[in-house]
Amino acid sequence: MSIVTGNAKQRLSSAADDIRREGDTRSHMITRVVRYTRLAVAVVDGQHNGMRIEAAGSVVRVGSATDNTIVLSSDDTISRHHCEIVPIAGGVLVRDAGSKNGSYVGNVRIGLATFRESFRLRVGATTLSVKLLDDAVEREQSLSECFGDLLGRSDCMRELFADLARIAASDVSVLVEGETGTGKELVAESIHSASSRSTGPYVVFDCSAIAPSLAESELFGHERGAFTGALGSRIGVFEQADGGTIFLDELGELPKELQPKLLRVLERGEVRRVGSNRTLSVDVRVVAATNRNLASEVDLGNFREDVFFRVAATHVYVPPLRDRMDDLPLLVDHFLRRANASFDRRSIPDQVWNMLRSYSWPGNVRELQNAVQRLLITPDRAIGVNLRHFTPGRRSPTLCSSRWSHCASHAARRSTSSSAPTCAIC
Repeated sequence: MSIVTGNAKQRLSSAADDIRREGDTRSHMITRVVRYTRLAVAVVDGQHNGMRIEAAGSVVRVGSATDNTIVLSSDDTISRHHCEIVPIAGGVLVRDAGSKNGSYVGNVRIGLATFRESFRLRVGATTLSVKLLDDAVEREQSLSECFGDLLGRSDCMRELFADLARIAASDVSVLVEGETGTGKELVAESIHSASSRSTGPYVVFDCSAIAPSLAESELFGHERGAFTGALGSRIGVFEQADGGTIFLDELGELPKELQPKLLRVLERGEVRRVGSNRTLSVDVRVVAATNRNLASEVDLGNFREDVFFRVAATHVYVPPLRDRMDDLPLLVDHFLRRANASFDRRSIPDQVWNMLRSYSWPGNVRELQNAVQRLLITPDRAIGVNLRHFTPGRRSPTLCSSRWSHCASHAARRSTSSSAPTCAIC
């Protein structure tokens, strides 16, 4: 748990000072409206024949892994992350994700291509029909490349910035969803910094880092003698955040028995310390984050529905790095500056850029930051893959070990079996 008091814009570390435009984010948010054509993507030939989805303004990922939008798990010729179909203004962009067998339109292998009409896309032994439908959706995008400490120039990040600007101007509770490493805490900090509460305290409480037996005392405080070891009174994080914002990180980990007490704070703005009969009023804005799908957790009975609807008065989704690869140069430049590197991204060899662009980044922006730091020390092993084993245009090789130089398990297997598979490093 941490606390930031005073002017949060000055006290919170700024990741965007070097490109932030003059003036306050709230008063200088200029936006545009972009129309996205609705897409219908269907499998018309292959083992998954008949599969169909519609999308508008969101990336359609194709591959055999379960985290794709279209999962082609029965086609052995499909890479785990094969290609991406990205809606753009007036058409669609197809981007091969470094697949082994390629993505084809007709007899042409596609690396990156834009289409304004319907077409058929062949991936492995599967053929997809991509139809541009007559209707479209409109999305508002920020013209800025930052919001608070968040950076991005991709369409999905510009849409997020526009949403955050509207949310920051209100006082509603916010649920921030997204994968690990996408920057959910930066979203919370940026909302606080751009809000009318920016001069109040900003308090962070990690629901996953506190033992269940201590969580109630940490959240709501306790009185002297409330339990063994309570030698004095203690205020909880909600009281500490009075007049400001509280960020509940990993909300999905909050013990179910404490969720009704959280509901009382959200509905009435009241807390009751452990061991006390008196309620205290608090004026707090709640921003919560989770890498779980809380709606699914509600369906499974792991999270209370009434708490979910109170916390998620509005919610935003932070896209994974693989859906915003246009931001890669901007982010790499930023991390190089933070590391006081003696060079910028223009000095990075094309082969390294091919490796960075072909990687799926399961750890998202946090993993990219680590990769840039390694780049300064071992340039040929920025993501744990030696460049002599890397083929440009191909998805990052499967690794059986996080070690850079060798894989002991495969070495042992090769000594006993000539047919044992080898990983990218071995």
